[in-house]
Amino acid sequence: MTPLKWFFSFLKKYRRQMILGILMTTVIAALSIVNPYLSGIIVDDVITAGNYDMLPALIACLLIVTLLTSVLRFVYQVVFEIASQGTLYDMRSKVYRKLLEEDFAFYNKKRTGDLMSRQTGDMDAVRHFVAYVIYVVYQNVLLFLFALLMVFTVNVKLALCMLTVLPFTALATYRQSREVKPAFRRNRECFSSLNAFVQENISGNRVVKAFAKEDYEKEKFEVQNDQFRDAQLSASRVWMKYVPIFEILSYALTVILMLYGGCMVIRGEITLGGLVKVNGYLWMLNMPLRMAGWWVNDIQNFVTSIEKIYATYSEEPKVRTPRTGGIHEKLKGDVEFRNVSYRADDEDIVTDVTFRVKAGQTVGIIGSTGAGKSTLMNLLCRFYDTTSGQVLVDGQDVRGMDLYNLRDNIGMAMQDVFLFSDTIEGNIAYGRPEASFEDVKRAAVMADANHFIKSMPEGYDTIVGERGVGLSGGQKQRISLARALLKNPSILILDDTTSAVDMETESYIQTQLKAIQKNCTVFIIAYRISSIKDADLILVMDGGRIIERGTHEELLAQGGYYARAFRNQYGEIPYDLLREKRTRSGGV
Repeated sequence: MTPLKWFFSFLKKYRRQMILGILMTTVIAALSIVNPYLSGIIVDDVITAGNYDMLPALIACLLIVTLLTSVLRFVYQVVFEIASQGTLYDMRSKVYRKLLEEDFAFYNKKRTGDLMSRQTGDMDAVRHFVAYVIYVVYQNVLLFLFALLMVFTVNVKLALCMLTVLPFTALATYRQSREVKPAFRRNRECFSSLNAFVQENISGNRVVKAFAKEDYEKEKFEVQNDQFRDAQLSASRVWMKYVPIFEILSYALTVILMLYGGCMVIRGEITLGGLVKVNGYLWMLNMPLRMAGWWVNDIQNFVTSIEKIYATYSEEPKVRTPRTGGIHEKLKGDVEFRNVSYRADDEDIVTDVTFRVKAGQTVGIIGSTGAGKSTLMNLLCRFYDTTSGQVLVDGQDVRGMDLYNLRDNIGMAMQDVFLFSDTIEGNIAYGRPEASFEDVKRAAVMADANHFIKSMPEGYDTIVGERGVGLSGGQKQRISLARALLKNPSILILDDTTSAVDMETESYIQTQLKAIQKNCTVFIIAYRISSIKDADLILVMDGGRIIERGTHEELLAQGGYYARAFRNQYGEIPYDLLREKRTRSGGV
């Protein structure tokens, strides 16, 4: 499907409004020839011939046509605006739904500002085309044709003389359309880049201020702003070159009428009333010629915008629900990785990973940065598909499962917490919006978040998020954990979730997690040994491979990476002594 066909699939829904608007536009164009025609009759039959009895009727006709034209013009503008807003609403909704279906690979390549410009500036160009450009171009083409036809009825030679400007107009229009399209494409690209730059800097304003880089970012903004300005000026230079040509061609009609038409009146080839008629039609001939350059700009702007919107919309996600995907209300939580490998951008991220976890078990994953820990969880959630091997949940390959059901059974609390601009209660209940307040509070208690939430001025009704009250890293992590726990998932993924909390809070959270362990398989990604030492299975990863596996005691006995990490965190204290101290103190 081409971008224009895709656009017309939305416009087709409003074809009744469009047809009604086109019909009214046609009527207005036809009525436009009446007043100049009546003006010619007034000159010839009333003023020259002295038939003053005709004057009241002619004046009444002029008033009625003027009033009817004004009413119709108002109505059809409303009709086209309704059609444009409806088309824009449907298109924006369709594109937004498609954006929600895209996978991680799509968003890894796209900038937020670019995607936002598709939904704002480009969409507005579409609205402008439907609400204004369609009817104004159609109306002015009719005006030109009707006026030319009426000039032929007055005098054929004068009409043919006026037609001599048409080839020049057509040539100028064609050349402008060819030059302005790449200019507008460059314009939209620069607008997207500027939009993306501003969005990133507003979102990262704390980093900018923390490093005192305001001046540096101002300079970078000036570069982006200059590029956008230059693109705008480059597009402007195209119509600056051609608009004067259209103006000259339109004035040429006036010159032809005044000189050649005046000579014809002197020679008696046409009457003075005929000259008045043609002069009345002159604006109908001039307007299309004068505005042709502007309309070419609007049309090319629309075409460029719809191409960019469709290019974004038409990108299909690689990860999608299979048509035969089964839907299960509740998963048990058995997880198995069979020889799983994942490769992206010509780099091996995960290589030949195999392990099996029974429902209700806890798995700890530890390793250096970039070892592939989070990638394993992304493959489990099917944010990416494996390059080879299988990821199975309850014995079924995740690639054959319904995506919504799979992810609905998984609760995730990530280190990089994102909170929506909503209340704390709304953020916790995001996965279960129908949850009662008591359920929300219970999840907050389990995440050790209830006490600091209650201390806030508005408690659970406090607005948080990008533009809400500031929260510490640990507080955000606990809200994120409460959000994951409230889902009552079959599989719970904690990706370094307690990195920003103190040891006492971490100990409390681990105690709460043990209470739900029977009904939930838990994956804990951590750098702290204390976060994973009680796990049923600990996986040690390095370079995308599992290099060690076992329980806490088994890995310490192996004396490998895990044992070294333990010594780095706890010193050279003998493990038996450390365990004895913890047992006496009741700590973790």
